[in-house]
Amino acid sequence: MHTYRHEVKYYECDRMGITHHSNYVRFMEEARVDFLDKIGYGFDRIEAEGVFSPVIAISCNYKHPTTFKDVIEIDVSISKMQDLKFEFTYTMRVGDKVVCIGQSTHCFTENGRPVVISKRLPELFERLQ
Repeated sequence: MHTYRHEVKYYECDRMGITHHSNYVRFMEEARVDFLDKIGYGFDRIEAEGVFSPVIAISCNYKHPTTFKDVIEIDVSISKMQDLKFEFTYTMRVGDKVVCIGQSTHCFTENGRPVVISKRLPELFERLQ
């Protein structure tokens, strides 16, 4: 598991002063990119090798609102790992209060076709496990 921190910006809030729901998907992406960088196999490296990882499903379960200047700690982990797809789980907290739980499922492609990541990028597959 890896923790990423995001401080809510003013422009990320709606007229009621609450973080707009659409931003949580962006926070998940920020945390996912940071996670891959931290394990030493970032998206820049993956894509330089000709492999892409599109999102094929995403969900957010909102628990409590956040507001401007809140620091959201996002725990990122791999909850499922298969040859053709994998799933990240994101638990977002402000202090000890869970504010959102999300999941994103991704596949691996090369030239628009699915690839078996354990064979195509075995080092990445090992690091994700």
